[in-house]
Amino acid sequence: MRHGKKNNHLGRTASHRAAMLSNMASSLILHKRVITTVAKAKALRKYVEPLLTKSKSDTTHSRRTVFSYLQNKESVKELFDGVSAKIANRPGGYTRILKTGTRLGDNAEMCIIELVDYNDDMLSTTGTAAAAKPKTRRRSSGKKSTDAQATPETPAATSGDAAATDSAQTPAAE
Repeated sequence: MRHGKKNNHLGRTASHRAAMLSNMASSLILHKRVITTVAKAKALRKYVEPLLTKSKSDTTHSRRTVFSYLQNKESVKELFDGVSAKIANRPGGYTRILKTGTRLGDNAEMCIIELVDYNDDMLSTTGTAAAAKPKTRRRSSGKKSTDAQATPETPAATSGDAAATDSAQTPAAE
């Protein structure tokens, strides 16, 4: 039985898996995006996100801890100098997995794993969408206020006023 055994072995020995995840994490930090299989990307996410969280506190101890995982001076330097400044205000969820389809040779599910704060295309589209649409709360009270405003106007309107309100409302409906 495999109760409580969460990590995906990826068909590799423990040393091979550790080396592969270390190399992939270094590549992700240096290049900000990696194309790989979905299973490896999910394993990499669990491996690299605690390292990204640790990079928020720039101490000698945290640098040495991260270096013990990555074994690459350039990626540690890039992580603590460049990446940690961008993810400083983010409370987690530093990576994004975008599925791209299947591989031609063996039909394996492929994806792109990337650092969230470095995708300029998605940042620009979500920034404009968030600015255009105000945040609302899902409550039925919004319907009551519009119904309450529409109800008093209807009985008080005369036939001449109704024509004026209909012409005033027509451009708003379009």
